[in-house]
Amino acid sequence: MTRRAAALLVTAFLLLAGAAQAHATGYRYWSFWERDGGRWAYATEGPSTARPADGAVQGFRFAVSQDSADAAQPRGTADFDAICARTPAREGSKRVALVLDFGTAADAPSGETPPAPRTACARVAPDATTAEALAAVAKPLRYDTNALLCAISGYPQRGCGEQVSSDSGSRMTKPEKKSEGGPSVGLLAGGAVVVVLAGAAVWQAGRRRRDA
Repeated sequence: MTRRAAALLVTAFLLLAGAAQAHATGYRYWSFWERDGGRWAYATEGPSTARPADGAVQGFRFAVSQDSADAAQPRGTADFDAICARTPAREGSKRVALVLDFGTAADAPSGETPPAPRTACARVAPDATTAEALAAVAKPLRYDTNALLCAISGYPQRGCGEQVSSDSGSRMTKPEKKSEGGPSVGLLAGGAVVVVLAGAAVWQAGRRRRDA
């Protein structure tokens, strides 16, 4: 392979790498979690409709992620007895343990600093939703016009579920997932482009030698 062909091959790889980086995007938002069998499970409904039972443990985590499978889980203690130890049971009410993880500085909006993670025990009416439990211990809350939870305890001050690219300064919580059983479709397509470009370069070099 000539130097020109090798140079074209390197250029193709660089273009592919740049394209992959440009498409690595996520969303900055509060994710909602439920404690299930000692593990966190991504909630299947929003806090405004979820109605936790007495003794439930629920969590919120602020982070940048691509989707629910990629979302970062709440950190810290998630034990109901520990969180609600100073909130005794009371007839006609229920207790819900909440884990509030404000995330890391890398995931924070520009100019803002995340508060330290904390826990709270909300004592609310038996039919109260998670949103009502959250409002009892973590005001002020902020929602958008579509009822998406934007801020807990006033954090963050701005923004709500905005898209964030990997080159904007925020760290993605995890790398982009690949399909099981082999490389991603994007990688296969990119490899095909590289092969085509390399082949064209070799053919062009051979033709020039024959014409010389």
